[in-house]
Amino acid sequence: MKLYKTALGTLLCDSDQNYLGPNYNWDQLLAKENLKEYLKSVIKNWEKISSDRAREIQESGLMAPMGNQEIWAAGVTYYRSRTARMEESKDAGGADFYDKVYAADRPELFFKATASRVSNPGEAVNIRQDSTWDVPEPELTLLISPSGKIQGFTIGNDMSSRSIEGENPLYLPQAKVYQGCASIGPCLLIQDELDPSTAIELVIERNGKQVASGKTDLTQLKRKPQELADWLFRANTFPNGCFLMTGTGIVPDDFTLQAADLVKISISGIGTLTNAVEKI
Repeated sequence: MKLYKTALGTLLCDSDQNYLGPNYNWDQLLAKENLKEYLKSVIKNWEKISSDRAREIQESGLMAPMGNQEIWAAGVTYYRSRTARMEESKDAGGADFYDKVYAADRPELFFKATASRVSNPGEAVNIRQDSTWDVPEPELTLLISPSGKIQGFTIGNDMSSRSIEGENPLYLPQAKVYQGCASIGPCLLIQDELDPSTAIELVIERNGKQVASGKTDLTQLKRKPQELADWLFRANTFPNGCFLMTGTGIVPDDFTLQAADLVKISISGIGTLTNAVEKI
């Protein structure tokens, strides 16, 4: 089932059935340990609507499907990300760090965004004025319950300043965390796991023309999603649950984003997350 957050209420699409429910407190909603079963129990009280009506609601504008949950991220979980990070940081002497973390037992995990820094689907994500090399990072993103259980999946756009991170790996927070540094959506796919062959695709358009693209799938993800979730929950608590971006296997070469670009990230079974780009 797919769960959407909209101004008109909570939209749930399950096979050929569509339901419109109330505006929930999403902190409380996503904190439920058995979210799928809870939703099945309450949709009988929701308004059943047509597929056309559900499509109209989606097209009228969606919100990031979250409350005040934190978003965290995992780095260097795909071989493609390892090689790209080694290349961008070689002049700063940090290339070996990325090689070592790719092979290590402990993954790289870092804080990505508070809810106030997250852009809604269809809204603009940002690139920094003091950065010269910027890319979107398309990432499968986990919805994790307060106990550390994966409850669902969404699409994440982890905006990244490669010039700032490449200058010195210690600048990672500045390269990753700023206003409009992330977007998630368009929905939450509420299920326990995904097929390993699930495809991830990136398309970037400029002036109506495609200027960059890439594809990968979850077979290229070195670490299992639950493994990443378990590491995140070591010595850490999330009373309302949290989101975890699982890393990117798509890094465009010889490319940097510009203001007014359009970023489209698709994951099979979830949908497409679209964001324009602005410079702040």
